[in-house]
Amino acid sequence: MPLGGEQVPQNLDAVAVRAWCGLALDALGGAREEIDAINVYPVADGDTGTNLYLTVESAAQAVDAVFTGLEPSRPALAESVRAMAHGALIGARGNSGTILSQLLRGMAQVLGADRDSDHADGQALALALRRAAESAYQAVAHPVEGTVLTVAAAAADAASGADGDCGAVARAAYDGACRALDATPGQLAVLGRAGVVDAGGRGLVAVLGALVGALSGETVTLKTTASGGHARVEPIECQDDPGDDTDAAPAFEVIYLLEADDTAVTRLRTRLDGLGDSLVVVGGDGLWNVHVHVDDAGAAVEAGVEAGRPHRIRITHFGVGDAHTAGAAKPPRERAQRAIVAVVPGEGLAGLYADAGATTVPTRPGEPPASGELVEAIRRAHAREVVLLPNDAELRHTAAAAAEQARTEGVRVALIPTRSAVQGIAALAVHEPDRRFDEDVVAMTSAAGATRYAELAVAERQSWTSVGICQAGDVLGLIDGDVAVIGDETSRTARSVLDRMLAAGGEMVTLVLGEDVPDSVGDDLEKHVREVHLAVDTVVYRGGRQSALLLIGVE
Repeated sequence: MPLGGEQVPQNLDAVAVRAWCGLALDALGGAREEIDAINVYPVADGDTGTNLYLTVESAAQAVDAVFTGLEPSRPALAESVRAMAHGALIGARGNSGTILSQLLRGMAQVLGADRDSDHADGQALALALRRAAESAYQAVAHPVEGTVLTVAAAAADAASGADGDCGAVARAAYDGACRALDATPGQLAVLGRAGVVDAGGRGLVAVLGALVGALSGETVTLKTTASGGHARVEPIECQDDPGDDTDAAPAFEVIYLLEADDTAVTRLRTRLDGLGDSLVVVGGDGLWNVHVHVDDAGAAVEAGVEAGRPHRIRITHFGVGDAHTAGAAKPPRERAQRAIVAVVPGEGLAGLYADAGATTVPTRPGEPPASGELVEAIRRAHAREVVLLPNDAELRHTAAAAAEQARTEGVRVALIPTRSAVQGIAALAVHEPDRRFDEDVVAMTSAAGATRYAELAVAERQSWTSVGICQAGDVLGLIDGDVAVIGDETSRTARSVLDRMLAAGGEMVTLVLGEDVPDSVGDDLEKHVREVHLAVDTVVYRGGRQSALLLIGVE
């Protein structure tokens, strides 16, 4: 307490935003299983808590990135809130995660309006919460009350009536959200019958509680009355409402990032609205996150292709006998004995790995997966034993954290430190699920370690390398992660890389061609190996969209 007994105003700055992300991640991590368990709307697929956690994890990573290299300085408030919103957008998972990303985007539009401001006061925070609620309602094709939307609106209403600094406004918003969460079972029939509050709303309450904690330093616990502090309430009788739909629900959840202009997205909304339900389209400024439940997943993706450039496409089948049937609960699916989970760059490689039986985590250049995404993939594999292939040296810590988390859930996980997708291919080639787990892991690790890897990339700017100065547009040949060749054309550079790698010996060459690399390059390299390096076999794959220019493996 300062002299005179006056409390220092609690304002929101970049440091508070970073703390908010960390506390929200902790809160959702602790409540994830509880929130998953009460997830009955719009589909009882038991993943709302997990999806919210993954969304906030992506937001937190983006905020951490803007602090990197600045300590002891700090970024402006605008930079941090925009990073938080962007991270949530590209990492949004599921219906609730997508809506949460739009709530954060709405807040960023207000709090980030002044690029040079170091902090926001209570009035600005209240306006941000109002804009957040409004933008979330606008993003949902058919808003339903008794959901996270209702909780967000109540938080905004309570914040608008509060006086004081950001701490007071955040506390008012949290209290209003708790009251609204309490009321959700009486607003949505499916919640009332199940005796639960809305799962998405419960997650938002956790996020708002974290905001209070970041601003005040106090630990906030769930504050509801009907639930006695818990997520379950007594089942109640409700009149029919939009949440009482007994018709067959769509079979698939489709979600993807989309690069498109506003006009194309407006047309896309109309088309997707006719294909299914639970349509949420969030984002703006050329980058969007699209979420919809449909029976024809292919049509939903095709609609995105017509609108712009979709990527990070995720399609989930809700399955027979789950929320779409009115019968008794189905018995739990038997776990497989062993599974492979692999991080894969490129849609073509994802298909190749999937054909080999692996559960894949697709990536896009510059957007590595978070540990939560890897944990989710391990859960999705639903096996007692899992071999994890990160396929990227930069993911070793992320993969290790995911493996440790999965072990706490009773899964036996072996992490093979593959540094490239071609090393993962080599490991998959010797995988034998019928042999002992340790023996299988040793064989896969040995195969990956015996595979040298290389990658071709195009230099973005002039730069110093270990073999000299490269210019923007030069083709770089990286062997085992280090620049070894600087060239001006893909085939010639690749031939030089191959010659260097095969000089030390080799029996098998694996080539993975990027989306924009013509088949003729593969033919040329295969011919070169055949003519210059005797008794060396070559296999060529297409990497597809989001893959590297060219990947090379030598075993």
